[in-house]
Amino acid sequence: MKSRAPYRSQLRDTQAAATRQRILEAVAAALERGEEPTFAVVAAEAGCQERTVYRHFPTREELAAAFWQWQYGVVAPRDRSAATVDELAGMVARWFPAFDRRAELVRAMLHTRHGRAARLSENDERRAMTLRCVDAALPGVDARTRRRAAAATQVLFSAASWELMRDYWDMDGAEAAAAVQLAMSAMFEGLRRRGRRAPSRRSSARRA
Repeated sequence: MKSRAPYRSQLRDTQAAATRQRILEAVAAALERGEEPTFAVVAAEAGCQERTVYRHFPTREELAAAFWQWQYGVVAPRDRSAATVDELAGMVARWFPAFDRRAELVRAMLHTRHGRAARLSENDERRAMTLRCVDAALPGVDARTRRRAAAATQVLFSAASWELMRDYWDMDGAEAAAAVQLAMSAMFEGLRRRGRRAPSRRSSARRA
């Protein structure tokens, strides 16, 4: 006799997904108010009972981890398609003003353990994108210099840079993005000029 496959209700799954979404949005609302997102606070904000929050996220650790994985995609879209430095500069111009609209969440993402873990989970893709853009921009430059330029580019193109310029220079996202674009442009122009001036090893050997 065949055993029956466990019954799954599409309606129940949809309702569970909607409840989960409400809970995660409630965490965001609490953080934006500067309030600790306890289970009681989150339940009240989401319009459900505490036991419902526990059913979806049995511990605060699981709730925090799930929230930041979800929120990271909201705050910083997971677009890793840039192939040129100009395309990276265009992303900066879009992302930094978006950070202004979710400022408290971006700060929490930078300064909480789970927020940092969410950002690090995307780091391999960001590094690959940045290296790809730098390699295209500096084809005649040695690999070590290109790697350093990629590291500097990723630091400039980061929420941490947005926060520093916001706090120490009173810049909004648009002005901070313009400052990053200026720094990137100057760095790459300087490296290109240095690469053009540097004699090749073969030429140096012939003169010797």
